[in-house]
Amino acid sequence: MQPLTKRQREILDYLNEFIDEHGYAPSLEEIGQRFGLSSLATVHKHLTNLQDKGFIRRAWNRSRSVELVPTRMGARALELPLLGYVAAGVPIEAVVSAESVVVPEELCGARDTYALRVRGDSMIDEQIRDGDLVVVEDRRTAHNGETVIALLDGADVTLKKFYREDGHIRLQPANDAMAPIIVSPSSVQIQGVVVGVMRRY
Repeated sequence: MQPLTKRQREILDYLNEFIDEHGYAPSLEEIGQRFGLSSLATVHKHLTNLQDKGFIRRAWNRSRSVELVPTRMGARALELPLLGYVAAGVPIEAVVSAESVVVPEELCGARDTYALRVRGDSMIDEQIRDGDLVVVEDRRTAHNGETVIALLDGADVTLKKFYREDGHIRLQPANDAMAPIIVSPSSVQIQGVVVGVMRRY
């Protein structure tokens, strides 16, 4: 399933509670009132997004026709902070954002987990593409071959496969058109290890 925005998660939770309590879905007006949305078009757009992402079904010609789509095995979703962008290509300065996304619980790591949006195509052979969200477990160490978020010289952040070699670190892209980044261990800090990838088609 696709990640949800914070507002979409709130609306989905409200739909769940309302249907549990009343046995039928709230009207567009009731959803609008609940969230202070005066425009029914805005409510309709949120519901369309939830439908496109596979969380609800609607009959186009009936009012109160929202039906929740059961998630696999009752899977829970967790809200993670979306901390900005990471470069899959030339390293970029870390950009912090205050957004959040909702991801399936099975994609989350054992430790603190957060999400980053990918910019660039250096990891396409690992099926990580420009615009994808990577789910990152907050760790300061990595094993050879793991895909990491690496901070270079305290300033630039990049997404690469990690290899500790003779006296240096190799940050390897998964794209034959790009060269690896070879750095001394003192100039690279592991910020986290990628544990999941999400894509919007």
